[in-house]
Amino acid sequence: MEEPIVVALDVGSSKIVTLVARVENGTTMRILGVGIEPSHGIRNGNVIDINQASNAIARSIEKAERASGYEINSAIVSLAGSQVSSTNSKGIVGISGRVIDKEDVYRALDSAQAIAIPHNREIVHVIQRGFIIDGQEGIRQPVGMHGFRLEVETHIITASSSTIRNLRACVSQAGIEVSDFVLSPLAAGEAVLSETERDLGVAIVDLGGGTTDIAIYVNGDTWYTNVLQFGGNHVSSDIAQGLRLPLDVAEEVKLQHGYAVLDDIGEDESFNIVTFGSDQSTKIERRELVNIIEARVEEIIMMVEQEIKRSGYDVMLPAGIVLTGGGAEMPGIRKLVGRVTNLPVRIGKPENIVGLTDQISNPACATSVGLLQWALLMTETTQIHSSNSGQVPPHRGDSGSESKPSKKPEAVGFRAWLRNLLP
Repeated sequence: MEEPIVVALDVGSSKIVTLVARVENGTTMRILGVGIEPSHGIRNGNVIDINQASNAIARSIEKAERASGYEINSAIVSLAGSQVSSTNSKGIVGISGRVIDKEDVYRALDSAQAIAIPHNREIVHVIQRGFIIDGQEGIRQPVGMHGFRLEVETHIITASSSTIRNLRACVSQAGIEVSDFVLSPLAAGEAVLSETERDLGVAIVDLGGGTTDIAIYVNGDTWYTNVLQFGGNHVSSDIAQGLRLPLDVAEEVKLQHGYAVLDDIGEDESFNIVTFGSDQSTKIERRELVNIIEARVEEIIMMVEQEIKRSGYDVMLPAGIVLTGGGAEMPGIRKLVGRVTNLPVRIGKPENIVGLTDQISNPACATSVGLLQWALLMTETTQIHSSNSGQVPPHRGDSGSESKPSKKPEAVGFRAWLRNLLP
């Protein structure tokens, strides 16, 4: 079979990233095109100006098309923002003593979705946390087993319908079809977490520009997710106010001189910058800058710690915390997070990618790369369903450099339980 072409569109508060990749050997992603564009019209993960956002998305897509030589028709898109929430639910179906097949699993998952959801919200993900057959718990793969009653424990993620519609409108206005939405921390986890970390218990914390996204994995599956309305942009805003700088200058100062731990900064360290109301550069003590940064970042991490404790799974994280997002690139952040949470901490970077990787081999692009993995899983699942129903698998375009991948089919299913169902 031809190696599939997959497309990811990560719409963040700080930047928009479009990636075009070819899957090699079933697991390795060869990046064919990269389009990175500053984000406009997006704040805290939500659309505030459709025209500005769609124009920024279109520019990002155009860059990826030029680099890859492929015309992009559809993409899998990241989803964040304060309007995302989650809950746990259980689905139960009867089997009548026969062998359980994939359709029974789908029926159980459908049953789990039969919960009361406000009219202004819609389901984004239904992720299995484990199966129970006739009271026997801890079953990971029920297909092929005998039983009379199949239960599935699920983690259901919902989002505001208006948030999803506005983001879909932005992408559509840029000329692209949304094949599906994926919550940002789940995509990031796909790119940076190992199977061992997922099985032991780990929390991924995506420190973005407008939001901080959390996903907790236990026994190989997602058990908890949430999105906090604080991120790197709030740190820049504090710097702008504290040092009396324009916001864009404050962002540049943060990137060039920022550090997360005040105790590591010497008394004699300083830099020069032009502040408001001054025509000449002013000497700024670096400790003054880092004091502002540490206070805000520590506050964000304390909220993350409170959220992890509120989930009830704080004692089930021997693998600790994996940091991704642009905030994970700040020097000293690992030390600060470890000090606040008293958990093991590492910085997560995308793995199993080759090709045009110079711009994306960093924590800030973990979500973008993870979206490619989701796109591959969804494509494989669609092929399996098409084959089972006697339909021809969808064509993805020729392998030549001038070929144009066709629009991808509607995605079926989600990452955690797809891993169990795929042969």
